[in-house]
Amino acid sequence: MKTFAAVIERCPQTGLYVGFVPGFPGAHSQGETLDELNRNLQEVIAMLLEDGEPQLEAEFVGIQNVAVA
Repeated sequence: MKTFAAVIERCPQTGLYVGFVPGFPGAHSQGETLDELNRNLQEVIAMLLEDGEPQLEAEFVGIQNVAVA
């Protein structure tokens, strides 16, 4: 089993959750709930992995809070 880190945002216009795996072309989806988004991302990633191990374009490192005065 492989695990990928996904970035998740919420679209202010549609209210949908949008997720993508940084550096993994095509690994993106959306859903009305976080559970639906997770299932959709699992489906997309599984389909992409059928073509073989991905050549990741970047490595997800993490997030940082940036304070601005």
